Amino acid sequence: MTLFYSMAAFALAASITPGPVNVVALGSGARFGLLPSLRHVTGATVGFIILLVSVGFGVYELLQRMPALMQAIQWFGVAFLLYMAYKLARDDGELGDANPQRGPTMLHGAIMQWLNPKAWLASLAGMGAYTAGEPTRIWQFAAIYFVVCWLSVACWAIAGAMLRQHMRDARRVRRLNRVMAALLAASAVYLVAS
Repeated sequence: MTLFYSMAAFALAASITPGPVNVVALGSGARFGLLPSLRHVTGATVGFIILLVSVGFGVYELLQRMPALMQAIQWFGVAFLLYMAYKLARDDGELGDANPQRGPTMLHGAIMQWLNPKAWLASLAGMGAYTAGEPTRIWQFAAIYFVVCWLSVACWAIAGAMLRQHMRDARRVRRLNRVMAALLAASAVYLVAS
């Protein structure tokens, strides 16, 4: 049972800490409310679990043999983060009550995870530390991670939804969007610099 607690603690530390996916969840919760933001939360969680299981079942070996592939993933990730930052910065600040379908989609959440170097590092480190390539452990870790990841990203969306009640003015929303855009851009710059 201690191993499962350790897996859950690792998943929590990796999932709830600030990162691009969580920043988008926060911004989406503030802009569109909780329910539309849960698409992003679910997509990010499913995308991460597919990445985690793929790493567990051999993508790690492929990346070891083709380091340029990992570098390409990192650059695509940085480009995607900058694209998301641009979209946030250009947003008009009008709240999405009339059209809640405009929020981040499940696909955007999943793509963000596959292009997120933080997600790759968590997958590689977690699989290396907890599974040793054993299929049963991979699936156990993935099941634990699914629950913890979904709840962690949802916390950010909930926090954003709580901000929403204070964001009735389009100017405030634009300011929040620009702060979120700056944070996304800063995380992209950090990834390039490190």
